[in-house]
Amino acid sequence: MMSADVLEQTTLRERSGGLGGANFLVTGAHGFIGAWVTKRLLAAGARVVIFDRDADPRRLRLIMDDEEVARAIVVTGDITEPGALPPLIEAFEVGHVIHLAGLQVPTCRADPRAGALVNVVGTINVFEAARLSGGRVKKVVYASSAAVFGTARDGRAVSELDEPQPSTHYGVFKRANEGNARVYHLDHGLSSVGLRPLTVYGVGRDFGLTSDPTKAMKAAVVGLPFRIRFGGRTDFQYVADTSDVFIRAAVSGLEGAHVFNLHGETVRVADVVAEIERTRPSARGSITLDETPLAIPAEFDDSAIRAALGALPATPLAEGVRATIERFEELRRAGRLDASDLEQ
Repeated sequence: MMSADVLEQTTLRERSGGLGGANFLVTGAHGFIGAWVTKRLLAAGARVVIFDRDADPRRLRLIMDDEEVARAIVVTGDITEPGALPPLIEAFEVGHVIHLAGLQVPTCRADPRAGALVNVVGTINVFEAARLSGGRVKKVVYASSAAVFGTARDGRAVSELDEPQPSTHYGVFKRANEGNARVYHLDHGLSSVGLRPLTVYGVGRDFGLTSDPTKAMKAAVVGLPFRIRFGGRTDFQYVADTSDVFIRAAVSGLEGAHVFNLHGETVRVADVVAEIERTRPSARGSITLDETPLAIPAEFDDSAIRAALGALPATPLAEGVRATIERFEELRRAGRLDASDLEQ
């Protein structure tokens, strides 16, 4: 029987047709989704150039061994510097760009100027670098967000046809990126795919409100109580699935400026707590939650991206929770599980 990790790697190779010889630039690869995109690309045989202002590969080391981590090429730099990326694209013959660098909601709220510089100007710099590549980079895949929609709707699944009404600086910045991506296609023929995740969970998720379910899984492993700061229903997506969709979009033949919702599995936060307790019975009663729902839509309609890319990976919640807890347990046994982010 294949292990879950070997099975995941084999499945990605089958989906992508193998990525040996493909050169990817991943910005923000030392972040949560970026680390997983890097893991999945390396497993499929791609060469990965990491661009991140943070030189610390700690999230990569949570999900890969040191030999795997060393296979990625790491370049530290500032995404807000306009000349930072073109030399990398040329030197490493980059053909695919996955842009994940950005500041999240709390940071954008505390310092809107810094948020705009990184999230908007930084994204402009990525598109400019792709435009200046002489046709080597034909598409930019970038992270947008469910935050473009602002407050929750009337209980129905939200589609791309719904009007975005962001209620945070972060959401406004992500919406601006979607508009700028469209203009780059209109003016320069540069294609793009923006993906809007909702609540993504898995090892390495350690910042922001929607990191709480993952932190609760870690708390269950280390034996600490934890309170999830939101409740209600939301779309949960296992990070390996999210990462694979970014990669699928990057190697697809899609042309134009596309923006797609990502869906996952819509469940109550209380159901996630119950799944954690099933997987780790010793945590029963130690994880609580606030019943206040997130101030964004609870469910996305992802029919548009499925029509464009075909069937997408969909790890059931029970499997994703189990895989996350099992990896946390492995890290704990190895003395490598940092629980400092569980302080509330």
